[in-house]
Amino acid sequence: MAAQDLVGQRIKAIRRQRGLSQAQLAHPELSDSYVSLIESGKRTPTPAVLELLAQKLDCSLTYLVNGVTAEQMEDLEVGLSFARMALENGEVAEARRRYAELLADNNLLGLTALRVEARYGYALALEACGELGEAIAVFEELNGSEAEATPQERKIAVALALCRCHRERGDFSAAVQVGEQALATFARNGWTDELVELGATLLAAYLVRGDLLRAGHFANELLAAAETLGTPRATVASCWNAAQVLEKTGRGEEGMTLLERALAHQSENGEPRNLARLRQAYATMMLRVRPEEAEQAQELLLRAQREHEASATSAFDRARTACVLAMAEIVLDRPDKAVDHLRDALAQVQHTDSGLLGRANLLLGQAYFLLHQDGDAAAALDLVTGWLEEAPQTLKAAEDWMNVAEMRRRIGDDTQSVAAYQRALACAGL
Repeated sequence: MAAQDLVGQRIKAIRRQRGLSQAQLAHPELSDSYVSLIESGKRTPTPAVLELLAQKLDCSLTYLVNGVTAEQMEDLEVGLSFARMALENGEVAEARRRYAELLADNNLLGLTALRVEARYGYALALEACGELGEAIAVFEELNGSEAEATPQERKIAVALALCRCHRERGDFSAAVQVGEQALATFARNGWTDELVELGATLLAAYLVRGDLLRAGHFANELLAAAETLGTPRATVASCWNAAQVLEKTGRGEEGMTLLERALAHQSENGEPRNLARLRQAYATMMLRVRPEEAEQAQELLLRAQREHEASATSAFDRARTACVLAMAEIVLDRPDKAVDHLRDALAQVQHTDSGLLGRANLLLGQAYFLLHQDGDAAAALDLVTGWLEEAPQTLKAAEDWMNVAEMRRRIGDDTQSVAAYQRALACAGL
């Protein structure tokens, strides 16, 4: 129902409660026909007319416009502030609960801006709790039927979050579709910081989908856009994901240079949580590009871990850091310590549908193999297999199936190894 319809209904209801006719309410400033049009939702009253009607009806302007009293409005705004604070502090379950309570409050129905804010926060809290399917459903509603009531900056943020959730869930085609559609809609008049960040999220989806040619071209486009904007925010976003593309195409040292540039900007201008994430990305690439510097990479990861804890980041961030710490321990030939990190990672995300579950268990299988615990390695690979069977058939899934097949071969499980190789070929379309 449109806002003007709700305002008209409230005017009509209060007028009747006061025992007034339309003519009595209108006299002498307005015509009774004009009041009738307002009450039927066919005319939108000006702010001056609304203030006049509020005086005549002896009610607050806040109630007439929003359907709530000033006290109720203050309660809603305070509740929204507490929910937002809980989310920012990493208290994601508490944030989800608070946002859910707000959305169940009927007083929020006529407050379009506050309702959109609450639904957006609720979706972010769901995502942070690992409930990606539910988060996607809410983001899609905000991206669809409720989009008209959403400012453009928030629309871009919703599209970015939706792209990110699809990517994290393994549905890379959906992530690409959302990102491309949003950029086609919003980037017509040029790039902004928000659009470069959206583009960086889309670039990551291209990368994990295996579309390296498109990723390479788009990375250059993002870097050029960031150079034109000249802002730290755009520079960090573009360099961060463009570096991943360079590494994937065999230019890891160039990728390290881009990440160093992003780190320099983030250290001076960025907020702590993104600095920890970026430091983790840099250490991860270091492990792959410069394995001889694994000790230094581990130090960076431990620093990122402390920064995550200090800035109250989500379970996903902590689990990712634990997984990369496990990678470092494997490179340093300390698989027993890798197992400890991976158990921590799995504890963080065990009740989610995140792709981290598959990655952590794959690393766990590798660590157990190095410890000569083939039975435990097989059990971990069974969990990876179960996760992959439910995941979309993509090139990334093909890569994961190949890793499972190789690990199965190493522990002597030839039958399961062959089956995994066949699944890898199917995902690759061969």
